[in-house]
Formats: sequence, C-alpha cells, structure tokens
Amino acid sequence: MGKKKKTGQLHGLSDRTSDIILVVICLIIVFLVAYPLYYVLVASVSNPYDVYAGKTFLLPSGFTLDGYKAVFADKSIITGFLNSIKYTVVGTVFSVVMIYLSAYPLSVKNLPGRKFISIFFIITMYFGGGLMPTYLVVRDTGLIDTIWAMFLPGGVAVGNMIIVRNFFEHSIPKEMIEAAEIDGCSKWTTFIKIVVPLSKSIMAVMVVFSMVAYWNDWFTALIYLPGKENAPLPLVLRNILIKSSASASQAGMISGGYAELSKLTEMIKFSSVIVAALPMLIIYPFVQKYFEKGMMAGAVKG
Repeated sequence: MGKKKKTGQLHGLSDRTSDIILVVICLIIVFLVAYPLYYVLVASVSNPYDVYAGKTFLLPSGFTLDGYKAVFADKSIITGFLNSIKYTVVGTVFSVVMIYLSAYPLSVKNLPGRKFISIFFIITMYFGGGLMPTYLVVRDTGLIDTIWAMFLPGGVAVGNMIIVRNFFEHSIPKEMIEAAEIDGCSKWTTFIKIVVPLSKSIMAVMVVFSMVAYWNDWFTALIYLPGKENAPLPLVLRNILIKSSASASQAGMISGGYAELSKLTEMIKFSSVIVAALPMLIIYPFVQKYFEKGMMAGAVKG
C-alpha cells in the first residue's frame, strides 16, 4: 500500500512538472509573438533616439505623440480609412460568397467532373499569368479605377475554399441533407437553410481571413486604382511615409533640418503600423471563439 501511495505521489509530481513546463513554453511563445507588436506600439510613442539607444525595451522613453499627429494631419487619412472600410466590407462579403458557392458543390462526391474541377482550382495556387498579363486582362475588361478591380482578379481564395470544402465534407451530417431532399427541398434551399446555418464557425474563419487580406491590401490598389481619392488606408500610410522620407532627404541640404525630419519619419513609420493594425486587433476578439472552432473543423478530417 505504501509503495502504491509513493508511486502515485511521484506520478502526480511528474504531471505537475510537465504542466509547469508546458505553461512556461506557452508563455515564451506568447512573448515571442506578442512582443514585436508591443515594441512597435511603445516605439510609436517614444523618442526615436531612445528607441535606437535601446531604452524602450518595455516602457516608452521620451513620450511623444508627434508621429500620430503627423499621420492624422494628412487630410487623405480619413478618405483612406473610409475606402479601406468599403473595400474590406464589400470584398469580404464577395469573397465568402464565392468561396461558399465553389466549395459546397465540390464537397458533393457524386458531382460530375469533381476531380477535374478540383485539380483546375489547385493549379491556380501554383501557377499564374504574372503581373503584366493580369493587368492587361483587368484593363481590357474595363475594371481599371473601379472598386471591382480590388475583388474580381482574385475572387476565390483557393486555399480557403479547400478548408471550407473539407468542413462541408466532414462536419455537415449527410443524413440531414438527404432528409431535406426527401422532404422536397431543392439543392439551393438545402444549401441556404441547412448548410449555411450549420457552418457559422467556418464562416467566421473565412470572414477573418478575408477581412485581414483586404484591409492590408495596398498593392492591388497601387496597380489598379491610380486616383488618390480611391486609395485605401495602407496605401495612404505608405504615401505619407514616402513623402516624409523624401522631405528628410531634401532637408539634408539644410543645416539642422535633417535630424528633426529624420526623427519624425521614424515616428511616422511606427505610428503607421499601429494605425493600420488596430482595427483588426479590435475586431478579432469578437470572432475568436468561432475562429478556433472552425479552423480545427475545416483543417482536420474526421
């Protein structure tokens, strides 16, 4: 009896030790992931000279909001913010609808040509026409300088579509779909009233993926939206940073001007990152529960 008790104590101690080790590892990973963003936040309100001197490891040094003032002093920042909201909302809805409309048919195993269509989609993940052919197609279809240039060229994210297809195949009960069809529901009615309500978790994942992609997309706007009034927020911030960098370079010819403008440029650089990332950081906690559940269900068979 004494030996069994001693063995149980040792086993309990071993479990506790392993839990402590796992917690420590998780804390280290969290620190490695979260600290870079925290450092950018601290640097955005610190004196750049103190940042380069290593005085902003955990707390701000020489607190200042000059970087944010310079960013929001540009009148185009509000227009860019509104444009980003418009592109993100419309693009997310369009992308999720297209993903659902392509993923659900491919999840039906008796779909004629299912294998060929799947291969056709997968090929596009590895091969593309390149920037110039794509630009010529967009130009010849009349999409240049229109909102649709942000969505139509990449309307279906194939990687996301595969995740949703796996979710439909392995997480939607086939018996429910068969019962609905026996009761007289058309395939479209079954899709709208059964499949969509049962896939809210994976939908949240696709919404987050699409929102982040469209919110951070500046290159598409740079190529297809030449007008400054159509520029999204990331492109506006990029232009502000380029403008401030150019001013700093020009100020090098003026005695005493370079240091201050270079300092302001560095503050704008850090502030722009926070301004661009903050909306997504605010939204994510509200969909985190669905995000985790949907990601696991869509990525793993069974």
